[in-house]
Amino acid sequence: SFAYFTIKDRLPQILTRVIDTLHRHKNEFFEEHGEKGVEAEKRAISFLSKLRNELQTDKPVTPLEDELPDAVLWNQYLDYQRNLPNGNGEPSWFQSPWLYVECYMYRRIHAALAQNPPIDNFDVFKEGKAQNFFESQEAVIALCTYFQELLKNIKDLDEKQLQEELFKLLQVSLWGNKCDLSFSAGEDSSQKSSPLQSLENMVPYILVNDMEKVWSLLNAKKNRTERSNVRVDIILDNAGFELVSDLVLADFLLSSKLADEVYFHGKSIPWYVSDTTKHDFNWTIKQLGSANHMWMSRCGINWEGNLKKGVWVFRDHMFWTLPHDFSSMSEVAPDLYAELQKSNLLLFKGDLNYRKLTGDRKWEYSVPFHQALNKFHPAPLCSLRTLKSDTQVGLKPGQGEQIQASEPEWMVSGKYGVVQFDAGL
Repeated sequence: SFAYFTIKDRLPQILTRVIDTLHRHKNEFFEEHGEKGVEAEKRAISFLSKLRNELQTDKPVTPLEDELPDAVLWNQYLDYQRNLPNGNGEPSWFQSPWLYVECYMYRRIHAALAQNPPIDNFDVFKEGKAQNFFESQEAVIALCTYFQELLKNIKDLDEKQLQEELFKLLQVSLWGNKCDLSFSAGEDSSQKSSPLQSLENMVPYILVNDMEKVWSLLNAKKNRTERSNVRVDIILDNAGFELVSDLVLADFLLSSKLADEVYFHGKSIPWYVSDTTKHDFNWTIKQLGSANHMWMSRCGINWEGNLKKGVWVFRDHMFWTLPHDFSSMSEVAPDLYAELQKSNLLLFKGDLNYRKLTGDRKWEYSVPFHQALNKFHPAPLCSLRTLKSDTQVGLKPGQGEQIQASEPEWMVSGKYGVVQFDAGL
């Protein structure tokens, strides 16, 4: 399966890159922290080399031994895996659900650093994320320029035009999800060309297109007479170009009055190579604000303003970096579930969020999305996802089989996408 090759080939590659990154920063650790920094680097590398060996030789998954706040939940989850009636008893790297061991690897990478101060706050993926951002400069400029031009006459747009612009920016945010470093094992995956020029040609590759439903929901809220605050939450995926596309979408929602506030949800620890942390979020907005391109800097300055005014809010929560499906959120993280219930629309970005929404099972393609969500309905939600793993639901009968016949790799190539909506209860 695709999962097998991911664990066998891609994950050891990612670990090797992490070890290499630490090696390369040895002098920096020495300059900052003296011998203590070098000792910490050695300990972290030995921890990661051991982890790579466990992975490659299919050793059993071991309990976490660190004191971090989520360790108890991780170890409970390991017990749960051990006691599954149809499981193998002792989960090992190749004899376990893919989603679980993949998340577990990233959590162990985090432990390797967290347990080794003074380098415990070093993000081993930071360079790759920054590089993706800088290598996507042209696409970022094109998008910021388009958006700032749009803002000049946004007040004069009629409903049809507003809807068209929303659809455009939803698609830019959808295809922005192609820039994923965990998928390319850290190889370059930046957005090189203007994302707006190819949208028309990409429409046939959107297998489920519920953009109309998203528009209807937001537009109905906008046109109500007794208007209450409309809140949209974006559950972020990758930093770099994808994050910029999400920020532009969020700004459009505010500027068009389709939303009054946007909450962004990111990861509390470095995750899946390129996932957005609070540092990445703030860093990206700062980079834009200080860019020597007029429209880029305009975007960055406006966005810092949105954060100061409180109409944009960034949140991270430990739950996003646990191995659990979202269907167990109300039990495992009731505070987060209650927070999401305050939203009028949840936009889930990317493939990992989709896997967690649907429990990462081998569903029949035509199983309804609502059913696969397994009672996860805090608010109306929409998944913007390009396909990079072999789970997909909500297709028309025969649709998946038809593509499969001509393109066996269709579910993992990142060529196809979905904008998949569920109204909730």
